[in-house]
Amino acid sequence: MFYRGVAKLDKRTKDLVKRLNSEDIAIIDHVDMDRVSAEALLATGVEVVVNAAPSISGAYPNLGPLLLTRGGVTLIDGVGPEIFGRVREGDLIEVTGENILVDGEVCARGRRLSVSEVEALVEAAKVGLEGQLDKFARNTIEYLERERDILLDEMWVPPIKTEIHGRHVLVVVRGYDFKEDLNVLRPYIREMRPVLVGVDGGADAIIEAGFSPDLVVGDMDSVSDEALKGGAELIVHAYTDGRAPGMERIRSLGVEGKAFAWPLSATSEDLALLLAWESGADLIVALGTHANLIEYLDKGRKGMASSFLVRLKVGQKLVDAKGVNKLYRSSVGPSHLVLIAFGALTVVSAVVLISPEVRAFIQLVVLRLRAWIGL
Repeated sequence: MFYRGVAKLDKRTKDLVKRLNSEDIAIIDHVDMDRVSAEALLATGVEVVVNAAPSISGAYPNLGPLLLTRGGVTLIDGVGPEIFGRVREGDLIEVTGENILVDGEVCARGRRLSVSEVEALVEAAKVGLEGQLDKFARNTIEYLERERDILLDEMWVPPIKTEIHGRHVLVVVRGYDFKEDLNVLRPYIREMRPVLVGVDGGADAIIEAGFSPDLVVGDMDSVSDEALKGGAELIVHAYTDGRAPGMERIRSLGVEGKAFAWPLSATSEDLALLLAWESGADLIVALGTHANLIEYLDKGRKGMASSFLVRLKVGQKLVDAKGVNKLYRSSVGPSHLVLIAFGALTVVSAVVLISPEVRAFIQLVVLRLRAWIGL
């Protein structure tokens, strides 16, 4: 096995894919690669991925490496963090077997993972899932004891100008199947015109689908400048002590006039759901949000208490995007058909009245019919 290509490096996979081409060799540092990151790498068409960290550590059965190897990508695993000091962005590098070479010299060595090897690692990781579940539950309970006010009390929310009361709100997270679900909901968006809320990179997903986000909520670390400068109101997720690192980027772009910091010990998607609830939304549709243990472990969450509490609070108005697709059908009813038929009849009548040639043709057809039936 031999590959040659331009090295593209980043310790944040979601940032690397934005500048990755199919001819490049991707170098990442991603322990327990998640499914969303793997799908993003596959979408670039890249053929070789070099991971400084273990793509599957055994902590839980993450599916990212399996998606990559089954998708035909060569995955060189566990080459060590030193590669980031030995390879620079734009270097022409070679991958021979399990070796990474720069200028003909080996600079790193890893393990090439085959599909069968990854499948075995995934099976082995399922054994450790019980321990992860125990830790997850303990962290959740601890959070519940500290943050129960999320459920019991009314909350302060940023004073946004976007009118939410009485409307549908679609919260878009760049999570599992977000592109497919967003594409399916196009008729719903066009007809119901919900308030569109993008959680970090979810704002770019809304733009890519041909719409414009009304609000962007998050840390502002994985959303494009285009989305931030597009006119949407910005809710910057801050720490409980008031620090909001994302505001630095907002100020650098000159859009601080549309931004509010919201300090809350919760996830950014939780903030989006709470904002919709506290602002009087009639229905909250969640797209791409995290809903089970594996998804939260993929996200790197140690617990899901904030999401558990938030969903308890907003549950009577919250539906999943897939549920909306099943319940909602943009269809043509009998009244629509009557209007279409009436409109067509009106057009035909107008043509007959206006055009002498059409009237003469119709009269000729009538005369021939009468002669044919003997009238």
